[in-house]
Amino acid sequence: MSVLSVSHEGEIAVVTLDNPPVNAISEEVRKGLFELAGQLDADDGVKAVVLICAGRTFIAGADVREFGKPPVEPHLPDVVTRLEQAEKPWVAAIHGAALGGGFEIAMGCRFRVAEEKAKVGLPEVTLGVIPGASGTVRTPRLAGLETAVELATTGKPMTAARALEKGLIDKVVAGDLRQEATAFARQVLNVPLPTPVSERPVEVRDEAFWQSAAKAAGRAGHRAPLAALESIRFAVSHSFEEAMAHERQTFLELRGSDEAAALRAVFFAERAAPRPEFLKGIEPRPVRTVGVVGGGTMGSGIASACLSSGLEVVLIERDDDALSRGAANVERTFDGAVKRGKMSADGKAALMTKLGASTDYASLGDCDLVIEAVFEEISVKREVFEKLNRHCRADAILATNTSYLDPRGIASSLDDPSRFLGLHFFSPANIMKLLEIVPVPETAPDVLAAAFALGRQLGKIPVRSGICEGFIGNRILKRYRAEAETLVREGVAIADVDAAMRGFGFKMGPFEAQDLGGLDIAFLQREGARKDGQDVPETLGDILVRAGRTGQKSGGGWYDYAEGDRKPLASATVSELLASKISGSATLTGEEIAARLVGTMAAEGEAILEEGIAASGSDIDLVEIHGYGFPRWKGGPMFWSERVSGTRQD
Repeated sequence: MSVLSVSHEGEIAVVTLDNPPVNAISEEVRKGLFELAGQLDADDGVKAVVLICAGRTFIAGADVREFGKPPVEPHLPDVVTRLEQAEKPWVAAIHGAALGGGFEIAMGCRFRVAEEKAKVGLPEVTLGVIPGASGTVRTPRLAGLETAVELATTGKPMTAARALEKGLIDKVVAGDLRQEATAFARQVLNVPLPTPVSERPVEVRDEAFWQSAAKAAGRAGHRAPLAALESIRFAVSHSFEEAMAHERQTFLELRGSDEAAALRAVFFAERAAPRPEFLKGIEPRPVRTVGVVGGGTMGSGIASACLSSGLEVVLIERDDDALSRGAANVERTFDGAVKRGKMSADGKAALMTKLGASTDYASLGDCDLVIEAVFEEISVKREVFEKLNRHCRADAILATNTSYLDPRGIASSLDDPSRFLGLHFFSPANIMKLLEIVPVPETAPDVLAAAFALGRQLGKIPVRSGICEGFIGNRILKRYRAEAETLVREGVAIADVDAAMRGFGFKMGPFEAQDLGGLDIAFLQREGARKDGQDVPETLGDILVRAGRTGQKSGGGWYDYAEGDRKPLASATVSELLASKISGSATLTGEEIAARLVGTMAAEGEAILEEGIAASGSDIDLVEIHGYGFPRWKGGPMFWSERVSGTRQD
């Protein structure tokens, strides 16, 4: 059965594309559209054509099954040009999302109408390439340079309303899309056709515009956004044909790059993460109401995330004052969203009505899931779960948010451990996308499935972890920081280590990050282990904390900080404190430092895989990207290591 079909509404031909699940632009789709343009031009009974898609969306981009494979004719730019040159005007009827090549096809049509909830965009830079079928060439001719730069360099889609305002589409319609698009097509038969987009002039902007745009595009950290900007600039000063050739050449060059391979790998891993194969066929236990024990930074963040995703929340704290602070923390999160224009005041008010707050654990009696988010002290957590065991429904899921502790020891008082697991959120929990899911041996399959379903609902990247100290992410972080300290002991300057990791793509180096979060957090964990009789060697960070240097909050950690200023300054005090621990005078380049630290992360990842703590290297990469700031265009430490060693080909 063909993915394209044609029906007629009088003199209007309606071409329906049905290529589930997202109407991707496969070879069959390209050939079909190219051929239909000619067939419908030859049909005297057809005056105009409506292109509409079946299913939940318009054409949402390229067929991911063809990623990394040689292109097959007809190439998408030729299809777009053929639609634009058709004698019978085509009208793109957009619902869902018209993205990448899908929006380029829509730009090839003479007109574009869209449902109110539709979105359009050019997300190619998020996969390490640029638009390859006129996105950087037609967009500035259709909607101006500012809009073209925004779409092509950020990869972020626009709503239908904003796309109409910017001139990307011609009309936003309500009601039945097919009827509205057909009626629109009839109307345009009575007016002169607009000039094809490829023949329209482009505006000229001064150097300041391009410099500002380059600065913004450069913040992404990888090549594709800047290449998209350069392609747009080329399109301004060259003919349409020259610009198309340049865009296509740049697209093909980038498609084979390491960055594109890494971003493709992350894309596929992210797509698979919320629905892992090991849960196939398992119905998740339903979750509609969530209890959160603890209203501090973590607990209030979890509560905010749940409320924002449509869940009802009951917040529990130890006393009325703590409860008031916890509820205020949640409200403050939503106030920030209102201030940034991400939420309306009415929307915030509606969410707050779904928040219950109590000091009585009996209030959790109707909750489907309760998440403990109290202080990282096992005795405190055990006390919480003793109360949950008494007050929660027998089928309610119980979860701990521990980041280091063995969850089996936390839930030792539960009558039914099959309903228990770890849900390790990352702070701030309403923003950070990673969710480490840590089942215990007794965790029931439908409970584990419910955790992944919750992750999907919250917009998180859920990753299953086995039980070990720090699970996947914090275990690797510990090794990363230890190796960074080893470099310092060998004589590498603290600032050089941080600079090397920023150069690799991290927002911060390991020492800057510790100063921001506080050196005392990890110090207290090490001290606790020492009190338990564990042999924990002294770290350089221990020396600094014992000297009162806990990071920015104390005015000094690995660096000094001027009052009210977060700029790290080299510290003579730190040099004196650590002088006796430095035994070398190593001189390493930034690339060598980064390779050593990322190599250490990958080596620990290999150990994690061998122990069965993580199911795959891609899971480890997702943890590092979404929880610890690893640059996604490097693919994660496991991808990077395989690529560097030559054991991975994409």
